[in-house]
Amino acid sequence: MEEKVYVRLSGIAYESLVNGPGIRRVLFSQGCRHNCKGCFNPDTHCFDGGKTFCADDLVADILKNPMLKGVTFSGGDPLEQADKFAYIAAKLKEKGLNIWSYTGYTFEYIRENAHKYKGWKELLNSIDVLVDGRFEQDNRPEGLKYRGSANQRIIDVKNSLKYGKVLTLDY
Repeated sequence: MEEKVYVRLSGIAYESLVNGPGIRRVLFSQGCRHNCKGCFNPDTHCFDGGKTFCADDLVADILKNPMLKGVTFSGGDPLEQADKFAYIAAKLKEKGLNIWSYTGYTFEYIRENAHKYKGWKELLNSIDVLVDGRFEQDNRPEGLKYRGSANQRIIDVKNSLKYGKVLTLDY
């Protein structure tokens, strides 16, 4: 029998229009090492806060809502629990949902260090879009969509991996 996977979340947005295209479920990871100045979710930084959820229960609940076009992993930083989010992403991809993830790490850092961290490679291979980079409070021009500061990139993960260079999406 397969061992159950549990993930620690600070919260869930059940139907969001601001964390990627279409109506999305947002899972807010608990735990972040970046501590960006001006972070809008500072309560997600400690690793022992939030609540533990069974990943299969989260997936089942997501699949019950036919209006959802995708799921977004936000934070905290989902890469701090990458193996758990990779598990969730793989299950949802099987059902055709679009997967976005936010992280304070850069795409290049993730690629260079994926072998050092549990689940990083699997998570990267299971998501469609990565919004990367630390939040910069002093780098917030008006009109940014799907990101907090202008240094953050909205990356087409599949094509970036395929072509070996960062390819961004225009939003």
